[in-house]
Amino acid sequence: MTQQIPYESLGKGKTVVILIFLLAAVWYLPWRAGVLNEDHLVFSVVLYGAELFSFFTIMLHLFMTWRLTVRKASPAPPGLLVAVLVPTINEPVGMLRQTLLGAIRMDYPHQTWLLDDGRRPQMRHLAKEIGCNYLTRTDNTDAKAGSLNNALHHIEADVLAIFDADHIPAKEFLTHTLGYFGDENVAFVQTPQDFYNLDSYQHIKNSHSQSIWTEQSLFFRVIQRGKDYWNAAFFCGSCAVIRRTALDSIGGFATGTVTEDLHTSLRLHKKGYTSVYHPESLAYGLAPLAIGPYLQQRIRWGQGAMQVWRKEGILFTRGLTIPQKINYLASAITYFDGWQKGIFYIAPVLVLVLGWLPIVDIGSTTFLWHFIPYYVLTFWTFEEINRGYGRVLQTEQFNMARFWALMVSTLGWFRGRIAFSVTPKNVGALHGDHHYIIPQYSILAANAIAIPFGIWGLSGYGALPTGALVANILWSCVNVGLAALVVAMTLLRRHRRNEYRFPVPLVVRIDDPSGPSELAIAEDVSLSGFRIYSRLAQEIAVHGKISGRLLLPDGEIPFSAEVIGENEGEMGKVRTVGCRFIWPDDAARDRLGLFLYGSDLQWRVLGLSERVHTPLESLQIWLTGHGVHADAVRRWIPVFYQRLDVSGDQQWVGLISGNVSGPRTFLTYDALGPEADVQMLMQGKYQRQSLRIRADFSERVGSSAASVYVYQAAERAAG
Repeated sequence: MTQQIPYESLGKGKTVVILIFLLAAVWYLPWRAGVLNEDHLVFSVVLYGAELFSFFTIMLHLFMTWRLTVRKASPAPPGLLVAVLVPTINEPVGMLRQTLLGAIRMDYPHQTWLLDDGRRPQMRHLAKEIGCNYLTRTDNTDAKAGSLNNALHHIEADVLAIFDADHIPAKEFLTHTLGYFGDENVAFVQTPQDFYNLDSYQHIKNSHSQSIWTEQSLFFRVIQRGKDYWNAAFFCGSCAVIRRTALDSIGGFATGTVTEDLHTSLRLHKKGYTSVYHPESLAYGLAPLAIGPYLQQRIRWGQGAMQVWRKEGILFTRGLTIPQKINYLASAITYFDGWQKGIFYIAPVLVLVLGWLPIVDIGSTTFLWHFIPYYVLTFWTFEEINRGYGRVLQTEQFNMARFWALMVSTLGWFRGRIAFSVTPKNVGALHGDHHYIIPQYSILAANAIAIPFGIWGLSGYGALPTGALVANILWSCVNVGLAALVVAMTLLRRHRRNEYRFPVPLVVRIDDPSGPSELAIAEDVSLSGFRIYSRLAQEIAVHGKISGRLLLPDGEIPFSAEVIGENEGEMGKVRTVGCRFIWPDDAARDRLGLFLYGSDLQWRVLGLSERVHTPLESLQIWLTGHGVHADAVRRWIPVFYQRLDVSGDQQWVGLISGNVSGPRTFLTYDALGPEADVQMLMQGKYQRQSLRIRADFSERVGSSAASVYVYQAAERAAG
């Protein structure tokens, strides 16, 4: 641990909650040990063991996340030799194209290398076309780690930036991470692995608000920052920069396991090197689209963790500090959660169907007096320690989704060599997911059937005490609900377009053969097509053609498109039309890709947030009445605007949110300064409206192409 690193600690309120939780645990857990049912001792001990495991993992989590580092890099030092490595084996050409385009446009001098284990001619051609280096090998020994190690024999570099084939870096990735290498002991800098496809299997979007939850938020927003405090942050295999000499000191990237990233991290830490976790999102990739790839990825991670644990040792290995050992143990042991959850999912079935009580009959009041405070405080502590990124319901939903995969992954401890499997990254229709949720179907059916069994037993043979019956029926209902959520989520997400469509608004000019062009809004934009609000487009029949120009911060892009569908609004009126791009060449397509990919544009423009208030924060808001009401889902209107606080009559094009209540958001492609007096003409679908606003600067959102400037708009009286 580097003592000088500033950190964010828990506040007093959160600390009090955790202390009360620990007191409740001291009261509950010894009491539970004293009420085990000897008539069903094995079942009783197994269930109690699952509860103890849960408490143990919470304690490890508290240790990891008590203090979170607050990092800010120094300016990047000049003169470093930087090589950017993008390994690939079978990913789509279009995906690699976007990643390589983003990589070569990063600020700071560097060379970009495409490492092709698929030995595909189209990859060699792509590298030549884009202007990056190409490297392949005759075999795929040691999979990704082998490909990276092979590159070390051909590349001269001080540091290596590594990106998976789907992770598109931001322009400032290198300039925001290289500054840490001024410390000669820093081995690697890891950044968050964020994802641009917000409709993936691991994302949950609230359609009525700006709230979005992703399963990996907790790890990258909280856990990695906590590990960083103890000099135990992981190298995650992508979106990272590694010092070449540090790699050479351990013989290159670690091989012999299917998680070369975790394995390499541990070896570097054992060697005494420092790791850095830079919490700024600087690259965006493709998250698993369906449950199949999602679970395959988790199984590989778990198998790799077991291999690393067995091969390197964690608790008894030399070179790691005690806090580092605790951090590595916490991450490896989390895969045994699957067994714990499996016990919790089947336990009420055994109670209701077979009458196996895990505790002696002590009366409902005594049981509830111990049980409720402990478990309420457990969930409350989970919410507080995770700073708003650990939502109990969504976390339990995904625990249900992956429990059997985690169980399978722990068997990697007993296996020898395991083949490396690449997570499928094809976007498009995905079928055949039913077999992945057979365990959830089974849990759902078993718990649903057990409920009438228990009720039937109340009036006859094998009757349970009333308190035990009610408690286990409620328990089964929770399991049924979680399993049903997973089944529904899986079946509803089985179909996808060929490309992810970004829900960001773009101003377009639609050509009108009979008159002047018309401003319109394009949304749901991908490199294949878009959805458009336009009077002219609505007048064109399906399969007709439109043309115009996309207005981007770095200039206009001429386009042609085919109308492929229409969406009706109120009273049968056509509200929007869907269009497919007809690109004359790759240059125009690439310009749009550089604008869309490799930035958090959609998060900023739409005001999305993955953080929610913790219970303590919600209580404070309720008591003070100082809550911030989230905007409804934003709709956008194109505008011509003029600045009244500067001389001249030049007009620009921008976007303003169409909400009728609350502050509006104003988007421009030009910086207006901290504050501006703006007169605008809104180009509505059916009418034009004049509006004067005061634009207060909010933030600049960068992309590989250019920047968008976000302002808060306060309406002014016309003058």
